[in-house]
Amino acid sequence: MTHTTSALAARFGTPLYVYRLDRVAAALRDLRAALPQPSRLYYSLKANPHARIAGVLRQGGCHAEVSSQGELAVAREAGFSGAECFYTGPAKSPAEITAALGQGVFRFSVESEADLERVRAAAAQRGARVECLLRVNGGSAGAVGLRMTGGASQFGTEPSQDLLESPSVTGLHFFPGSGARDEDALFTAFLASITQAAQIRRRTPVTDVDLGGGFAAPYARPGDRPRYPTLRRRLEIALDEHLPGWRDGDPVVCFESGRYLTADAGSLVCTVLETKRAGAAEFVLLDSGINHLGGMAGLGRFVRPAALPVGAPPVGTSTATLVGPLCTPADVLGREAPAGTYRSGDTVVFPNVGAYGLTASLIGFLSRPAPLEVVVDEATGAVSASRLELSRREAP
Repeated sequence: MTHTTSALAARFGTPLYVYRLDRVAAALRDLRAALPQPSRLYYSLKANPHARIAGVLRQGGCHAEVSSQGELAVAREAGFSGAECFYTGPAKSPAEITAALGQGVFRFSVESEADLERVRAAAAQRGARVECLLRVNGGSAGAVGLRMTGGASQFGTEPSQDLLESPSVTGLHFFPGSGARDEDALFTAFLASITQAAQIRRRTPVTDVDLGGGFAAPYARPGDRPRYPTLRRRLEIALDEHLPGWRDGDPVVCFESGRYLTADAGSLVCTVLETKRAGAAEFVLLDSGINHLGGMAGLGRFVRPAALPVGAPPVGTSTATLVGPLCTPADVLGREAPAGTYRSGDTVVFPNVGAYGLTASLIGFLSRPAPLEVVVDEATGAVSASRLELSRREAP
């Protein structure tokens, strides 16, 4: 049974997120084919912390990269063991480290000497074993959409000999940026990390090298996930040259992805409430805004408003601005919609929002309800719907 977007909107109403699990599985197959084997692939739950999506990726052999107790709880709900979770982030508190250890997590990314000491102290208190991957602030080569390291940054640290010789440090963690422009940019970034990892391993042996990610996908506008037809072979050659034991797991080579694995699985379905003109400008008022999509864009962060619905005709000489229901001029989803196209009651679908959609938005602003999130499993015909809710509780 095929569950069309229009049928789901009629059944559940709008605004509505729709996630299709078969597309998650397809993205995982494509990414696996582009990566050298053997290698470990982490799903970064920050992209979409929905347990059904994470569960599909766990069944496909992924491990989980988490950065909070909330993401860890979702990973565990999805079936990941604590041993399959990699806990990251630049300011992990003693309380959350202790909580993660209590869930069986033993692998942590550490981003400073103080971060390492917090993990070691919490582990010692519990009598737990930990494996820490030192996040390296190295050269950020390649053209990336969001640069993480390669300059002054809260992420990573210089790999000093003292840090590397800590018995708790067993690996290296690289993540210079996300959203690489193309395959050449992605390979350039990976090659820089591989080269630096080889230089460090000549001083201190490490068992794990996490090369991070950077795999791109379109966001909130039509388009296809990129393919990386030569990346696997290029990486295999580079790894053979610089880390020759990698095929036998010395070191274990790891990658991370969230955006690529989930972006094209999700769509946001909205309804046009009205169109209005203000002088020469046209505004299309929707029942969803930056509280549901791209909220960080509304704050001048992450991405600029550029959402474009599925099926929008080519933009002519005049454009309309797509706006939401919030009482702020920042509530803009796109400025490139063709004018004269939308009418009250029309359904508008924003594609490629399975990553950094709802939970990367201002879901608490103005206290409006979150949209339903509908998960479609075409293999079984199952459809499930749930809604995130914010609630206040008195502290004990």
